Amino acid sequence: MVTTTTACSGYGGWLPKHPEIYQSFFRNLIRHTLDRAERSTTHEPAVADFEKAIKDDPIMTSLFDQIFQQVDETNKVKNFDHLLSMLDTIVVKAPSYEVATDGNGNELSEPIGVPIYLIFDLLSNTAAGYDLFRMEAFNRALKALLDSWGRFLMQPRSNETLNTTKTGWFGEAGIKALSEYLGQYTFEETFECPDPAADNRGFLTWDAFFTREVQPNARPIKKDHIILKPSRPPHTAEIPLPLATTIYSACESTVFRISRNVKQHDQFWLKGQSYSLYDMLNRDDQYAKLFEGGTVYQAFLGPTDFHRWHSPVKGVIEKVVLIDGSYYAVIPDAGAEPGDPERPVGDPHGALIRSQPFLTIEATRALIYIASDLGMICFIGVGMAEVSTCHVRVRQGDLVEPGTELGMFHFGGSSSAIIFPSGVAFVEDADNGVVVGEHVWVNSVLGVAQRVLPLDA
Repeated sequence: MVTTTTACSGYGGWLPKHPEIYQSFFRNLIRHTLDRAERSTTHEPAVADFEKAIKDDPIMTSLFDQIFQQVDETNKVKNFDHLLSMLDTIVVKAPSYEVATDGNGNELSEPIGVPIYLIFDLLSNTAAGYDLFRMEAFNRALKALLDSWGRFLMQPRSNETLNTTKTGWFGEAGIKALSEYLGQYTFEETFECPDPAADNRGFLTWDAFFTREVQPNARPIKKDHIILKPSRPPHTAEIPLPLATTIYSACESTVFRISRNVKQHDQFWLKGQSYSLYDMLNRDDQYAKLFEGGTVYQAFLGPTDFHRWHSPVKGVIEKVVLIDGSYYAVIPDAGAEPGDPERPVGDPHGALIRSQPFLTIEATRALIYIASDLGMICFIGVGMAEVSTCHVRVRQGDLVEPGTELGMFHFGGSSSAIIFPSGVAFVEDADNGVVVGEHVWVNSVLGVAQRVLPLDA
């Protein structure tokens, strides 16, 4: 397999960059947990149900015990009961910014968009965590908990962190982060805000803010037709091929990896995390064979990104598949490798982000197959951690144009992939920033693709 990179390209807001922010988050979470324990000795209903599901299963109980024996010593979660108490605090609040001070007295502020992930992060990077977090029973119990939090985030009380205070998403640090990749546009010029002048920009709930829509003219589709001239195999020299098709970004995201000549079956657990089409496509032999030898483009979204998916091509929706998978399962590793862009070598935090190729075969996800001039294209919305509600907005038979909305994620961030079939050459537009580690806009040109073999080859 030819891969443009196997290294992590960044953590995109999933982990705080500053250790002071990380320490402050856990310090405040533990304090709020203790305060709540003084007021109540019962868990939140969803947390109590999660506790019962785990403790009623001796295998899951045993695996949790092993996790706490294996976890890195920097872990802040003492035991399973401590974990439950932290969840009690999190699931009745919306994500917010964390404020801390560094050793020089400088004020720091970063978003904690995925707080549940932070408490599961190190727990998942263990051998026992690998076993537990892939169990169907565990993920079923966890889904019920996350769904409960999701319902809270759709209620009016959840917009309390949408304000201009230091810990609010529209405070000085918040609006700076939200505007980081908006170019010449302001947040209000880029997104549909019910009341742009209000502290909360008129968003009545956290979920409404998170699933905000883009302004019609902020992310235009460029219709310029680019001519691609890939090398043509000699035996097809007499067969006329269509002009190149412009491929557009399905998500506002950071380029993670581009892999070519992907295999139908591969050993994804080995170093480098090769893609395994059979597993990615829900063990569907027909589609896996169709894409064998093709190309996978993968990118990931941070908590401040726009979370709706748009079609990368013109075509017809052939099939939609929703897959219930894992939420926090990762491939345990020895920590960040040399050359990691943000973490020191050996840092055990962030295994989920380093496991993104693995998540394409393990995590909750949506598969959207689009029949196009190039043949079949597949978009995959990959849920990560608590950001695993894949809401599809199209149905079989729908006609889509580049930029047509396909669906969205709910909650804090995630990953996505576009799979091109065998016989199609995809060339990324590196001259315009489509390179690993760089951020791209939704609807922007990713590159061009052209068939180099006929459809029936």
